[in-house]
Amino acid sequence: MKVLVTGGSGFIGSAVCLHLVNDLGIQVVNLDKLTYAANPRSLASLDGDSRYAFESADICDAQAVDAILARHRPEAIMHLAAESHVDRSIDGPQAFIETNLVGTFTLLNGAYRYWLSLEGTAREHFRFHHISTDEVYGSLGPAGLFEEDTPYAPNSPYSASKAGSDHLVRAWQHTYGLPTLLTNCSNNYGPRQFPEKLIPLTIINGLEGKPLPVYGNGLNVRDWLHVEDHARALALVLLQGKVGRKYNVGGECEKTNLEVVHAICAILDELVPNAAGPHQRLISFVTDRPGHDARYAIDTARITTELGWRPRETFESGLAQTVRWYLANRDWWGCIRSGTYRGERLGLCK
Repeated sequence: MKVLVTGGSGFIGSAVCLHLVNDLGIQVVNLDKLTYAANPRSLASLDGDSRYAFESADICDAQAVDAILARHRPEAIMHLAAESHVDRSIDGPQAFIETNLVGTFTLLNGAYRYWLSLEGTAREHFRFHHISTDEVYGSLGPAGLFEEDTPYAPNSPYSASKAGSDHLVRAWQHTYGLPTLLTNCSNNYGPRQFPEKLIPLTIINGLEGKPLPVYGNGLNVRDWLHVEDHARALALVLLQGKVGRKYNVGGECEKTNLEVVHAICAILDELVPNAAGPHQRLISFVTDRPGHDARYAIDTARITTELGWRPRETFESGLAQTVRWYLANRDWWGCIRSGTYRGERLGLCK
């Protein structure tokens, strides 16, 4: 089997590529524009592997998309290419509209043309799998879970752009018959995550003895999903999911942001104790994110019942593994901190 993965050099995309190739023996074509959050070094272990190919292209470029599909003839598309950081969407929403909406539209059109060119079992078995976020549902109160039929209520430019892309995928399936699958995931964490996100930022700042910023009072709740568990779920949906079906993927692990930071501090205290004192001394409460959603939590009943998926990692095991990865891979994030992103605050509407 051959799968075209868009955004395969990103955080979740690289985990998907590694799982498909190494664990399932599936051929992968990685289509990636290599924007700031992509890192080719995340897939260095696949260099020279005959099962892996890389194509540098923009999903907004219809001609390039058509050429790549014609050249590689994939049996499925897993669409992960996206602008994904809420804070950046607050500062500059245009890139999110261009990539997440226009890019998805362009890719859907290309996939539709390609699908129509297929015949027999090739057309019957083709799948377009769109990977999205739980943020499209908006913000939960202290109780309840996001289900697949929860109404959309996006509250940030990022989540609005992803909600729009979800609706486009649904429309191309309903109107044109394109065989699509849709997944919405909770907050991912794990190795190879760009250090603008909470967990890698906290780990790296802690290692460097810098302040550990916590938005507002730190009580916003997220459901945390290890990226390798997510990659396994996505592959399972691609291979066994029902066309036109939507699946929520979550880690079944709700934590406040402050709890997450405290947990990282405890691991750092154990692995790299600092003579100046516990890492919690570095916690700094900062101005909250504009429109910060209070709580996200995923109901995973559908993917568990229908496909038999469950997360393998607990938050404790996954977080410890993640901290150890950043400790062991300073060269991976060191070049980012010295150039692309130095840990500065984003998303203050200035």
